[in-house]
Amino acid sequence: MQSALPEISPQELKQKLEDNESVLLLDVREPSEYDIVHLEGAQLIPLNTLPQNIDSLPSDQEIVVYCHHGQRSLYATAYLQQNGFTDAKNLIGGIDQWAAEIDPTLQRY
Repeated sequence: MQSALPEISPQELKQKLEDNESVLLLDVREPSEYDIVHLEGAQLIPLNTLPQNIDSLPSDQEIVVYCHHGQRSLYATAYLQQNGFTDAKNLIGGIDQWAAEIDPTLQRY
């Protein structure tokens, strides 16, 4: 049986960012979605290009993966975990939940 993937809540992520912890925000949505709204400082690597770009990611840093609602980022987190990125976590609820709970100024779609 496969263990559940590591997840992080918007509140936990907000705390890490406020504490200036070294966290790489990985946005796996499409560029058109990123243009609408994204988390500040996030790196955009659309899910379908992740295998080609995995070498550009730091394996020694915590990576928080997010998408719109948390489904694509779940796949991305699983892929990263399988490829040795043991500190990759899925942002629960994606950027939509982040906008709802943390930053209501962000545009929702």
